[in-house]
Amino acid sequence: MNLSRTLEHLRALVAFETTNPPREIPADGGVIAYAADRLEATGFALDIQDLGDGCVTLLATRGDPTHLINVHLDTVPADPGYTGDPWTLRVDDEKATGLGACDIKGAAACLLTAAEHTSGPAAILFTTDEEAGSSRCVRDFCARMPLALDAVVVAEPTGGRAVTGHRGIRTFTGHFHGVAGHSSGPRALEDNALHRASRWIAAALQLAEGHREELRFEELHGSCFNVGVVEGGRKPNVVAPSARLRFGLRPLPGQDADQLARLYLDLADSSEVTWEEGFTGPPLPATGGPDGQAALQAARDFADRYGLPPASPVDFWTEAALFSQAGLPTLVLGPGHISQAHTADESVPLDDLERVAALYAALLA
Repeated sequence: MNLSRTLEHLRALVAFETTNPPREIPADGGVIAYAADRLEATGFALDIQDLGDGCVTLLATRGDPTHLINVHLDTVPADPGYTGDPWTLRVDDEKATGLGACDIKGAAACLLTAAEHTSGPAAILFTTDEEAGSSRCVRDFCARMPLALDAVVVAEPTGGRAVTGHRGIRTFTGHFHGVAGHSSGPRALEDNALHRASRWIAAALQLAEGHREELRFEELHGSCFNVGVVEGGRKPNVVAPSARLRFGLRPLPGQDADQLARLYLDLADSSEVTWEEGFTGPPLPATGGPDGQAALQAARDFADRYGLPPASPVDFWTEAALFSQAGLPTLVLGPGHISQAHTADESVPLDDLERVAALYAALLA
């Protein structure tokens, strides 16, 4: 596969400012127009859907496809630690560096190259809101389901290997209630909302420690509990009347996510906290029991059919779970490693680009 052509596409894709937020990605220009023009030139029919608020889908089809490859074109904002312009691709003997090169414009470049070097039935779905945390584009596609498909490949950084299982995700915000007053009073120990949040954190950490060995799915362990935000209070000498806490869980495939969440939420008395649910995404596969095993096996059989090298389940979440939830055998495969995603000087190995472009070409041939 032509690496220089893939790098040409990647250079152009990285140059488009598609950070999300602020979600200012047009449907009739920019990165969408670039991908659309190149795909149309290789015989693809195009369907562009503008869902508003920077959420755009570009579905490109050729012939009568039976499977779909999906990749998102938005990125996180550039980390302040970049040593060069984030939107100018830098290439050395081993890697290509630039914002989104790993997550996941490198895969988009591979797809465009693969499309140019093949002529078989194919379906490619570009989306622009994966980093927004709502997944409106993929949810809308799955609700409409304009194609009859037997499998989906979602591009995320997997080192060019086929991931058929990963965790789900649940996020929550806790609004802890206290009673304001002077900190010199002994009741501050009990009435301070920040103290109540801290006691909940201590109990939740203890629960998560116990889950490390209790909860398993193949090589994955535990619930990946994380507190990301704690804030509240006014002054050191004032009992905090309120506090806000945000935390996340990552349920294992086949696990009852509601039951897992309830174990954590019930660690605080309901009179002390009001819980608000945030982003929720199912695991991959999205169902448990026999149905989940059948979906997992169908995805692995698809990978075997096309010579996609297998990988172990991963801890990070992807929109592959939404396609799985819609009843489609789904796997994740793209160039790069998740450790490079969202970092300063984000990069993707050249070897990965070359190898994944060839794997995508096999899927589009």
